[in-house]
Amino acid sequence: MIRIGNGYDLHRLVEGRKLILGGVEIDHHLGLLGHSDADVLTHAIMDALLGALSLGDIGHYFPPTDPQWAGSDSMKLLAQVHQLILDRGWIIGNIDNVIVAERPKLKPYLPAMIDTLAQKLAISPDRISIKATTNEKLGPVGREEAICVHTVILLFCQDQ
Repeated sequence: MIRIGNGYDLHRLVEGRKLILGGVEIDHHLGLLGHSDADVLTHAIMDALLGALSLGDIGHYFPPTDPQWAGSDSMKLLAQVHQLILDRGWIIGNIDNVIVAERPKLKPYLPAMIDTLAQKLAISPDRISIKATTNEKLGPVGREEAICVHTVILLFCQDQ
């Protein structure tokens, strides 16, 4: 048996915050605004994992109204979500991601993001794809006001 999950997230870019994507700090003068570290890539992955098994979204597990999650490391949250998946007898087949950002150029950081995520999820790096594209200067992403991520995940039942 297989399940497919779809994830999407978007966060504003602001001064005075770190830019973290896939657990990797990116050198940029703007960072993502959010209750946690605002790692938009990791958030989209978590939502895809949860969605594949009809478990809701990350706001259900880590509500932005709860002060205990303020400034949280999204990689630690990802580990908790991944454990929910494993506890239900599912494993990750593959993860396909698209990061949409005008700047900074992300290509040099993609291998580190893949390695960091693969280690956290205990899967081979060749099961994670991360592509980066622009929004051709259209909309809030194109105006460099935000970064968004689209994610698709394939899960396999361990009993199959």
